[in-house]
Amino acid sequence: MIVPDISQDAVAVADHYDELDPVYRRVWGEHVHHGLWTTGRESPAEAVEALVDTVGDRLGLMPGQECVDIGCGYGSTARRLAVTRGVSVTGFTLSAEQAQYAAAHPVAGVDIQVRDWLANGLANSSADAAWAIESSEHMVGKSRFFAEAHRVLVPGGQFVICAWLAETDAGRWKIRHLLEPICREGRLPSMGTREEYEAMAMAAGFEVTGYEDVSRRVARTWPICARRLVKALLVDPEMRRMALRARNRVFVLSIPRLILAYRTGAMRYGIFTLTKAGERGPETGPNTSAEAD
Repeated sequence: MIVPDISQDAVAVADHYDELDPVYRRVWGEHVHHGLWTTGRESPAEAVEALVDTVGDRLGLMPGQECVDIGCGYGSTARRLAVTRGVSVTGFTLSAEQAQYAAAHPVAGVDIQVRDWLANGLANSSADAAWAIESSEHMVGKSRFFAEAHRVLVPGGQFVICAWLAETDAGRWKIRHLLEPICREGRLPSMGTREEYEAMAMAAGFEVTGYEDVSRRVARTWPICARRLVKALLVDPEMRRMALRARNRVFVLSIPRLILAYRTGAMRYGIFTLTKAGERGPETGPNTSAEAD
């Protein structure tokens, strides 16, 4: 597990996203996650929606299901899946700014809460499916992250995680100059490997039913973000002010690191499909086990 030399906590994560809210929406839009390219001809907007749709496919979502979006950002994934799959979604974010944006863009069946997932307050076996798109990295207690998902899901429930992962057995140079600074600058308490994620998932009681490394298909996200950021800095005085004065301005340095981390293989991007063991009861709807990769 890669751990930054300056410890991070939920307060630091919330402060990061609240302060940099204008930057995130300017550079990323309302989907604060990677895009997923298949043909290479997709627009950035199509690519980010393709990642969301991939998550919905992995989960095998069915109309009427109760779902949880862990680290929901601006609620865009929750809104898209609620509309396209007919599900209800409870989303959790640490950022009051993100929740305020979500509240201004309501969709029926979507409830966004400002609350730490590690103290989510949901009842046992209350959700049919859950997903976490690039939010597990921000969890202080990753084992608890998995344990809470397992507790909240019904037997047979599906859990999909899209995660930034450290290269297995990354060398000292990659850790010192790429992975550890990315954690520090991005307010990540830690970054795990595929093997560490799977071990934590199984320890929590999940079966690992699928895994796909899509690093090459998401990596172009960061050159696109870099170009957008440079353009914004050139034309927008407020963006320049934030780049110079914001408490979290150091995150700007992570963009070139992320580009290099993907190109060197120091960082990977994985999609995990997990299943909570047990038979789904008839009162919770049909079994929606995703096909293993």
